[in-house]
Amino acid sequence: MSVEDGGVPGLGHPRQARWTLMLLLSTAMYGAHAPLLALCHVDGHVPFRPSSAVLLTELTKLLLCAFSLLVGWQAWPQGTPPWRQAAPFALSALLYGASNNLVIYLQRYMDPSTYQVLSNLKIGSTALFYCLCLRHRLSARQGLALLLLMVAGACYAAGGLRDPGNTLPGPPSAAAAGPMPLHISPLGLLLLILYCLISGLSSVYTELLMKRQRLPLALQNLFLYTFGVLLNLGLHAGGGPGPGLLEGFSGWAALVVLSQALNGLLMSAVMKHGSSITRLFVVSCSLVVNAVLSAALLQLQLTATFFLATLLIGLAVRLYYGSR
Repeated sequence: MSVEDGGVPGLGHPRQARWTLMLLLSTAMYGAHAPLLALCHVDGHVPFRPSSAVLLTELTKLLLCAFSLLVGWQAWPQGTPPWRQAAPFALSALLYGASNNLVIYLQRYMDPSTYQVLSNLKIGSTALFYCLCLRHRLSARQGLALLLLMVAGACYAAGGLRDPGNTLPGPPSAAAAGPMPLHISPLGLLLLILYCLISGLSSVYTELLMKRQRLPLALQNLFLYTFGVLLNLGLHAGGGPGPGLLEGFSGWAALVVLSQALNGLLMSAVMKHGSSITRLFVVSCSLVVNAVLSAALLQLQLTATFFLATLLIGLAVRLYYGSR
């Protein structure tokens, strides 16, 4: 299996097993994110500022990278520290920051169900930038696999889970808030397209940086998360009055921050040794974990649409990674 296909060429069975384990852990962490956030709710609301969680996640990733370099888990490069190679990561942090904030603004111009369905277009934009920037051609079979991923994500978002106490269509969170008609404004459509383009570009650009630079992954992450902390610190400080940095945090919230920090580090390894396409499959497969945990922890019901989405994801994995 080639790097373009999400594998690591030339690895023996032990290292290939570790790679597979890493992908499974990342899938589990992605899938656990929404259920863990739901467990943080107090009276139906998240008791802490979202910007606090993002800032603390970035800070945790930065500290873990610095620790791995200090204790020698990854070797520091010989000679003068290559600080000039840090500058390109500022654009990565800016793109990720823009993508994360666009998600918030998009909610003003469309209903949550429409956003959940249409946001799957970022799979297509990631594939587009993957081909343009990294000069990789996808076969017709691989293109069909990614199309199936988009359809699977849209199916799951449209009704993969159901609140047994609510008969409204759409995601449980949307239904719990009461009926909201499907709608999207022209500006919302433009912002959604922009979000999908930025999301795809940020992933592929970061992959390109990490593969071109001959630096330890921990040092590259140190550069990326330093800019990430500075950017999110500015966004948090400029967000106006609200709860303090740690106000409203619980054990569940701390688990959310830690799991997202670890998952971010795992995804950076995927970018360096795998590909952005591998990341798409990890995120899509995490929908299955999300659904199972939501059913177990939040008493939500799996629907026929969930099983259809699971079938499509399995077929997509088979088409993309199966023997040709």
